[in-house]
Parts: sequence; structure tokens; C-alpha cells
Amino acid sequence: MYKNIKNEAILNRKNKISFLYILIFLMMGIFLFSVFNTMTSKRRVPSNQTTIHDRSFRGDIISADGYTLSKSIKIYQAVIRGSSIKPEKRALFITLFSIYSGIPKKEISACFMNDKGEDIQGNIILSKTITSRSAMQLKALAYKFRKLQVFRSVKNRNGIEVVYGLDIIEIGEHRTFPLQDILSPTLGYVGDKPDGRYTRPSGKKGLERAYNKYITSKKNGYLKGKRDVLGAIIHDKNSINHARVDGLDLHLNIPIDLQRRVELMADQMRQSIDADEILVGIMESDTGKILSLVTTKRYDPSHIRQEDIASLVPKFTEYPYEAGSVLKPLTVAIALDANKITPNTWFDTGYKRFSITGGQHISDDDYFESMSVTDIIVHSSNIGVSQISWRITGETFRKGLLKFGIAKKTGIDLSRDLPGFLKSIKKLNHKMHRANSAFGYSMLVTFTQLMKAYSAFNNDGLAMSPHLVDYLQDAKGKKYQIPKKIGNTQAITKKTANQIHDMLNEVVKRGTGVKAQYQGLDVGGKTGTAYMIKDGRYTREYHSSFYGFANDKEGHKYTIGALVIRAKVPYKYFASESAVPTFRRTLDILVELDYLKPDGNITFLPEIKEYIPKIESNVSISPTKIHVRKAQAPIKAPSKSYSKHQTTKRTYPKKRVIVPKTRTYYKPKRNVYKKPKVQAKYKSFEDMF
Repeated sequence: MYKNIKNEAILNRKNKISFLYILIFLMMGIFLFSVFNTMTSKRRVPSNQTTIHDRSFRGDIISADGYTLSKSIKIYQAVIRGSSIKPEKRALFITLFSIYSGIPKKEISACFMNDKGEDIQGNIILSKTITSRSAMQLKALAYKFRKLQVFRSVKNRNGIEVVYGLDIIEIGEHRTFPLQDILSPTLGYVGDKPDGRYTRPSGKKGLERAYNKYITSKKNGYLKGKRDVLGAIIHDKNSINHARVDGLDLHLNIPIDLQRRVELMADQMRQSIDADEILVGIMESDTGKILSLVTTKRYDPSHIRQEDIASLVPKFTEYPYEAGSVLKPLTVAIALDANKITPNTWFDTGYKRFSITGGQHISDDDYFESMSVTDIIVHSSNIGVSQISWRITGETFRKGLLKFGIAKKTGIDLSRDLPGFLKSIKKLNHKMHRANSAFGYSMLVTFTQLMKAYSAFNNDGLAMSPHLVDYLQDAKGKKYQIPKKIGNTQAITKKTANQIHDMLNEVVKRGTGVKAQYQGLDVGGKTGTAYMIKDGRYTREYHSSFYGFANDKEGHKYTIGALVIRAKVPYKYFASESAVPTFRRTLDILVELDYLKPDGNITFLPEIKEYIPKIESNVSISPTKIHVRKAQAPIKAPSKSYSKHQTTKRTYPKKRVIVPKTRTYYKPKRNVYKKPKVQAKYKSFEDMF
């Protein structure tokens, strides 16, 4: 029995020793595996390499005289963890953060509360619009907060005690417009475009959009190398420095001194005549360079308000309208180019009611038995220009307008360039439609289309495509030219252009544009006052315009346009009372800034003053009433349901005997035909056209 007990004891001892060896070998295996895993795995130790990123910028937009109109800056956001601030130190934090950031205390305090009025314990974004300068100051403030023991440790998700401080994080690029509303809406505006966690600006309208692919950021830069104990990069032969590539800078043809002067003048003019809006454009006739593009509806692209939404669209290219009588010189030019008339060709215009077709009639304000082509332009005769249009075919007329750039994109470098509208050849072959379009109705044009068309009359028949940008430039100073979208077009011959040029001179000398006269300058142009359409009907509201040119003897040649939309002061809707004075005051500015140099003495018009009614000497006055002709509306096609018995007999112009060369082709004014039903106090309706 004793032997059995001894054997059992020996067996137990062996089992224990065996278990101990197995345990030792197992622990050794775990140890060796741990060592091997540590040797082969990545260790989370601070790297001796570091990288500093340098994000690229969007290019600037710069005026011809060196002013920055649009530029980009980096923006940062300030983030704090609500639970990390000691409650007794919150007031100190808010006060100091407000001082350093410039944000009011109330706004900062509101960030710490949720919609239920409870304290937010998680991350709080105090601001997303911190500039680079403020960011540097706030980073220094974050260090001071730690010294002042403003923060306390809080447990993270892993249960580790962590002290969260004030973090200043770069979040994007912000577009600024230092001169606020100057040159808007031509400059356009931008929106935010995400680039990962970074935000970049993207053009939405105007130049910002038209040149978006050229001025947008190209390539980010970075500096990579070994770091010292403080984390700074050691600059040696092994460090890598890739410079960032910014977007190209946009250099305009527009000088700000001229642009701002014209803007203020237009603002004053708009107020004096109570107009909805005034547009003014100045272009070099022989180059197409736009020197000024002005509207009275402007806005600050950095702070767009609800009331600015209607002003975001540049009307220069996105506002097609019926122009009225400013189209007459184009009609005459096409007929001259086709050798169907000469400046001295006479037409019978002695009709109180001139029959077109289908019972439709037109009339002129002043009665002339006959008129030459020149006087048809000078006195803006609807009857005369209708007969001129009938000497050419609908096809010739339409092709001629297309050569001027009507119903086509102008090629101006804005984000949108609407083509307008022109009737088909089939319709223009009809006398009524051709006559209607001959004096600017039943067709849609834009402001820049007429600027381009009128440049042909001051540039030997070559219609110049307008452009705002002179060149693009990179950071190294290298300049780039962008090819024009649409080239210049030879609209008419040099001879025809000179003939129309002389006619437009006569309009200013003795026609509806006399208020545009400027001593010592070659000035010409054409007025136009056209009905506006509302709900498919013509209203008693008007587009008033004057397009023309101004030259001096030193070779400066400018095409200038002025468009007034819906002037409300009585009788100021006449182009001669609104668009022409705007044109004339533009000349004053050009002379004062030495863009034009008159030959001889200079005479300036007085400053714009409050409108005071004044009776003109060319208006017929009776003891009790002052009468003028009723406004001539565009010709409307007869309804398909009309009865043939309702139409009146057609009246065709009488043939005229050729006038001898020795005879003065201009006939004196006869008695003016008047309709006593329509009254006006100060102006004759001749100014309408």
C-alpha cells in the first residue's frame, strides 16, 4: 500500500513538472511572437519627416490702371470643445476671443447654446470667415489660454483624458471685391465649390465665369523634408520644395477712374429723370476695346442681398429689346451698299397716313412733301425708311443685318451673349414686315450688338467685336492673349460707312441729336425711342437710346452707346431728353480725363439739375393748348379674321422728277400736321425717333 502511495506521488510530481514546462514553453512562444510582431509592424513614433502644404490661389482681376477689383484670400474656422472650457473661465474666453477676432460677444455666446437653450458639450464652430491675419492672432491667443488654464481635460471615447484647446483650421479660399460695387455686374460673382474638405470659389456670372478656367487655381505646392525637435523643416539638399501654381491674373481694358466717373454720372442722370436703369458703354472704334461698361443697377459681389438678385444679370448682353429708330442707319447702309440709293436720292414723304399693306398705315411727326435719304435719317422719317427698305429684298436686308452682327453673338468676353431675334427671309420679303424691321420693331437686339454695329460707321465699315480683357498674366510676368470667340466683320464698304458717318454728323448738327454737339470734336449718332412690351402689348413706356461716335483730330475714335430704360419724369422718355444728354456728359468726362482732345475752345454742359419744365420754340402753341402728334406705334399685322371690306385702298408713293444738282436738296419744313386729341406740354414727337 505504501508503494502505491509513493508511485501516485511520483506521477503527480511528473504531471506538475510537465505542466510547468508546457506553461514555460507557451509563455516563451508568446514572448517571441510579441517581439517578432513588434519588430515587423509599424511603430507609432514621431516621424523625422514633415510636409507643409501651400494651396494655390485663384487669379486676380485688375483694372487697366492697376486697381485690384477681385482677389482671393485664405479663410479659417475657429473650433472649440464646449466641455473643455472651465465654467468659471467661459466669460474670460468669450471676452478675449471677441477682442482678437472682432466678433461681438453676443454672437460668440450664442454659439455655446443649442436650440433648446442647453450648453453644447461637443465641438463648437465659432466662426468660418477668419482671415489670415486674425488666424495668426487667434493662434497666439490659444497659447495664452493654456497659460491661463482656461481649458480642462475631458475623457474621449476611449476613456483617455485629453485637453482640447482652441483650434484654428484652414478651410478654404474666399473671393473678395475691394472696390465693392464698381464695375458690377460685369465682374460677376462666385459660388463655393468643394475640394475635399477645402472650399474654392467658382465663377457664376460675368468675367468670373467667362474666364473661370484660366483664373482658377492650377496646382498646390508643398515643402517636404526632415524636421528638427520643434517640428520645423530642415532646409538641406534632401528637402523638396514644389512651388504652387496660381491661376492667371486678368488685366482689363477698363480704367477705374473713367469707369467710376461714368457710373456716378449715370446714377445722377437716372435720379434726375426717374429711370429704371441706364446703360452706358465706351469702346475704341478701331480696336473693340471696352473702356467703360456702366449700369446704374450695381451690387457688392461680396455681400449679395435679396434685393440684388434682379441686378445679377448684365443687361449689356442678356437684355434683348426692340431698339426703334437707331436701326434706321443700318437699313440705309444696307441699301447704299446694294447701290439702290444714294445719300441724295429723294422720296415722296408727303403723306398724313402712309399705306403699307392690308390696311396698315404709318405716319411721321413732321410733314415734308419729299425728303432726301440724308434728311430721312436726320428727321427720322418712318415713311422714308420704309420706302428705302422696299428697294432691297428681304434676303438682302436680313443678310445685311447679320453682317452688322444683329441676331448674332457679338463675341464679347462675358459669361452669356444672347443673339437676339430677327425675322426669317420669308417674312421679311413681305413689305409690312420689312418696313417694321427697318425702323427697329419686330426684332430683338442687345446693347453690345448695337455698339458693335455702330463701330462700323466710325471704322471704315469694319464692325469690331467688343472685348473687356486686355491680357492674362502669370506669377512670372508672362502675358497671354486669348483668341476672340467671334472675329470682326466687314459689315459695309468704306464708302458706305463714310456716307452714314456724315449722315450721323447731320443728326447732331440739326436733327434730334443736337444736344450731343461738342465744339472741336467729330460727333455723330442716332436717337431711338421705342415702345416697351408688357404682357404681349405695347405700353406707354419706352426704351430711349442714342448710339454714335466721338473723334478728335489726334486719332482718338470712340463708339459710345447710352440706353435709358423706362424714364418716368414727363417727356424725359424722349431720347433727346435722356439718352442724348447722357451721351453728352460722357463726352465731358472723356475730355476731362484726356481721352478726347477737342480742337479749339471747350464748352461743357451745366451739371445735371432737377427737371424744370421748359417750352421749346419748335412746338406749336395755341392760346389754350399745346398740341403734338400721337406716338407712332410699330406696324401690326392684321388679324386673320378681318373682313376684306374693312381694308382701305392702298396708296403708293408718287414718282418724283429728278431734282437738278443746282437745287438745294433739303426742303423747308411745311405746316406740321397735328392731332388735337393728344396733348403734350413741352416737346414735339419728332424726338421719339
